Amino acid sequence: MAMENAIKLSTAERAELTKRATSRTGRAEDARRARVILLLNDGRKWFEIRDALACGDSYISRWAQRFAEGRLSGLYSRHAGQPASTLTPKLESKILDWTVKRKPADGSTHWSTRKLAKELELSHMMVARIWAKHGLKPHRLEGYLASNDPVFEEKAADIIGLYLKPPQHAAVFCVDEKTAIQALDRKDPVLPLSPGRAERHGFEYFRHGTLSLYAAFNTKTGEVLGKTAPRHTSNEFVAFLTDIVASQPARREIHVIADNLSAHKTKRVQQFLADHPRVQIHFTPTYSSWLNQVELWFAKIERDVIARGVFTSTADLKKKLMRYIRQYNKEPKTVKWKYFDLTRRITPESIVTAH
Repeated sequence: MAMENAIKLSTAERAELTKRATSRTGRAEDARRARVILLLNDGRKWFEIRDALACGDSYISRWAQRFAEGRLSGLYSRHAGQPASTLTPKLESKILDWTVKRKPADGSTHWSTRKLAKELELSHMMVARIWAKHGLKPHRLEGYLASNDPVFEEKAADIIGLYLKPPQHAAVFCVDEKTAIQALDRKDPVLPLSPGRAERHGFEYFRHGTLSLYAAFNTKTGEVLGKTAPRHTSNEFVAFLTDIVASQPARREIHVIADNLSAHKTKRVQQFLADHPRVQIHFTPTYSSWLNQVELWFAKIERDVIARGVFTSTADLKKKLMRYIRQYNKEPKTVKWKYFDLTRRITPESIVTAH
């Protein structure tokens, strides 16, 4: 049973508790504890204090006991918190080792700061600071594709040479096709962008077929020659090469950078090259589409037109793609291609960055 003994206060203690209880700027919890002690000092019964402060017997008992033990200092909150940790080189090494070499026991694929901190009984902010210091981001995942081309170095050097020092008076085109572009039409109306709300598309859609887009990116001017086709075949590729030749002066040497698609290496293509000796095709190494600058332009048209476009038919898709190309060619932009370490040999591990 609770003991309902009055607490005796000195004049100074009562003045301080009264100040806390009536303060308009202090913490409400501090004022409530001060009122408990003042009411006990006044000889009030616990049921009266419960009604006055909307608290329970355990609350009154706890703070009465703490005041009896520590007087005014006993009324401050006590938080157990986490044990203080000092970051040492050994502890930092342990955090890094667990981050990169171990997995959480719950089956997760990677650590979070809180999971690792709980495992090591540390502050999650300490883990976050160590990760930031060493550039660790376990939540991030990046994909890669390594080239297995035995002559990667020679092919890469050839193509990069065309970007950095193209033959004088020659035209260099990066050529590829963006295949199976879907003409998607939304069943529900598009809700437009408005303040505080993004543009919204319905999840359901109609498929009106697909088109392939052939594009030739002129590395010197940034202009794009484009053409759509129902399919991507060797015949369509040869027809597009013919369009490229027709767009250039009669005697100009033309270099075409293309990937290793089988449609680019057929007998029909070989015959075209034999009939047009001023045209040379340079094939990128296998799994190295990043060497072809037209891929950067394809990413741009994907963002600007295709990803959020609404197309009522393949004819509508073609019209919008070609309109975009015409508008783009009014202010074309070249790719600023830089190879940052000229002292290194070009290998699959070399860093070639396009800006």
